[in-house]
Amino acid sequence: MGSPLMLSRTYFQIYQSTFDEAYILKFIDLFCGIGGFRLGIEDAMPGSSECVFSSDFNKSVCESYSLNFNDFPFSDITQLNEKEIPDHDLLCAGFPCQPFSIGGLRKGFEDVRGTLFYDLVRIIKEKKPKVFILENVRGLTSHDGGKTFKTIIDCLASRVNGKNYSATGKSLNYNVFYKILNSKNFGVPQNRERIFIIGFLNPKVEFEFPNNLPVTNSIIDILEKKPLLKDISDLSKSHISKHLKSRKDYKQIKDLDHLIAFEIRKSRTSFRFDGISPCLTTKMGTGGNNVPYLVNYERFFTIRELLRIQGFPDSFRITDSYNNALMQIGNSVSVPVIKNLMKSIVECHKSF
Repeated sequence: MGSPLMLSRTYFQIYQSTFDEAYILKFIDLFCGIGGFRLGIEDAMPGSSECVFSSDFNKSVCESYSLNFNDFPFSDITQLNEKEIPDHDLLCAGFPCQPFSIGGLRKGFEDVRGTLFYDLVRIIKEKKPKVFILENVRGLTSHDGGKTFKTIIDCLASRVNGKNYSATGKSLNYNVFYKILNSKNFGVPQNRERIFIIGFLNPKVEFEFPNNLPVTNSIIDILEKKPLLKDISDLSKSHISKHLKSRKDYKQIKDLDHLIAFEIRKSRTSFRFDGISPCLTTKMGTGGNNVPYLVNYERFFTIRELLRIQGFPDSFRITDSYNNALMQIGNSVSVPVIKNLMKSIVECHKSF
């Protein structure tokens, strides 16, 4: 056998001494949604990563996932035997936020039995991935008076943000870092704050979250040239008009191309006029008044435009009805955030 290729070593491109082949990062995609995590990782590591398992309970998102990745996710994670999951280097999950009904017993991961987070814990405990990336809403840190977040950290960590951490109860002893990141700082025009929890099995890793990027684009840059229009009711239009005219800055903002109305109600309507979309949420799938509305274009954002606001490429396809598509998009992670996060993980950790 000839001598191995002499190539620079990065975190996930490790060239083995006996093979002229690059190491392929194996990852699993839990609560995968339509695949924002997967796209971000694959964009950050083209040709150097492989998704070996995915899971989501929602049939509609599984169909969209399958359409784009030719891989139909496993359905119910609670019925999954963790021993049967393929070995992997990285676990990623945008897990649901649930209260821990027996919080306060201070038994670490025993406190979270019966929640979907527990299913993450038992998988991490069994498979011991070298890295995990968890994502949740910003409010996780204050949920149930902070008890939920403390229980999560107690389950996972022996170090937190570079300092030793004394967990209450049993812990998985990961080296954990967490921070709230906003999608608007990573190349997409959306004000979307999410907490990311990164865990390393190696206690010596010193991780730094990616730096914010300058905001260079606006919602105007992502608009379709010939959109299929979704109409709004006359009643909703009257709500928008009434609340817009009641603003002190009405004359300054009323004619702006990028004026957006959202959370349209009789009692109140919110507006943005900085070129940045409000946070897209699953509530978009419950009715038109929860979808951002372009006031001076007199229309809602289209499905394609909303996918662009989340950082998905135009080649990405989505299935099901209009309202279900809205729900799927609102529940996703922003692809460029994951891409930049993954690049930072690659930079900080030079070898497994």
